[in-house]
Amino acid sequence: MFELRCTVRKCHATLQRQENGLACSHGHNFDRAKQGYWSLVQPQDRKSSKAGDADTAVLARHRWLQRGHADGLIEFLKPWVTKAISCFPSQSTGTNSPRILDLGCGEGSFGPALFESYAEGFCGIDLSKRAVRLAAQGWPQATWVLANADRTLPIHDASVDCAISLFGRRPISELARISKPDGKCIIAVPAEDDLIELRERTQSSGHRRSRWEMIVEQFNSSGYQFLEHQLWKQQINLDRDAINDALAMTYRAARYSQQARLESLSEMQVTLAADVLLLNRTA
Repeated sequence: MFELRCTVRKCHATLQRQENGLACSHGHNFDRAKQGYWSLVQPQDRKSSKAGDADTAVLARHRWLQRGHADGLIEFLKPWVTKAISCFPSQSTGTNSPRILDLGCGEGSFGPALFESYAEGFCGIDLSKRAVRLAAQGWPQATWVLANADRTLPIHDASVDCAISLFGRRPISELARISKPDGKCIIAVPAEDDLIELRERTQSSGHRRSRWEMIVEQFNSSGYQFLEHQLWKQQINLDRDAINDALAMTYRAARYSQQARLESLSEMQVTLAADVLLLNRTA
């Protein structure tokens, strides 16, 4: 199991596996949910009882991924993953598995698709209870944690070999704290023309915004070295249900006037695009 640390304020002691949960040396205990994940979130870590992405967005994204709309991106990312973890020990040698963190893991589809052989050293973190439940049910061999990635992560300093953030949170100071020297970080963010056709249809004009250079600057200022950037892009056809899910999972076309512009559509060809970055922790 991926080693975690206590989230009680100012504790940070290592959590040890007990018969019915996790416990630290200071007597703080955490139960495992029946769905298989660990809830380490503290009351101060959430602003509402339904923190994280809305259930409708989580379920829409789950259906989207189950349809295979991210399969092309997954194949694109596999060589990046190989590059990021190739310098770490292999399970086949009997040594410890590299420690991999999926930050803002959502419903967990990317984890087993990219790191199937590394379940022992894999941890996914998200603040949405619905998302973490789906993730734990889908890949029970891995470690799944309900926690707030925008606050202190339940992970020890300089302990993670590879962190990924695929369209999720990027708390750079926390990533810098938990990453080992020479630890790798893979970031994916929507590129400027991602779903541009849908945005143009719902918003009358599709605003194009490239973010990857700004992200590189932010990571550079926190002790990371920029190694590589590539653009992934493909076009797919969406049926009516997939169009609805695309809207729900990206919070686009939330207003009735925008939704009305799509009522006559039964299908649509759209562009999927992502900027993918590889960074190295240098300090």
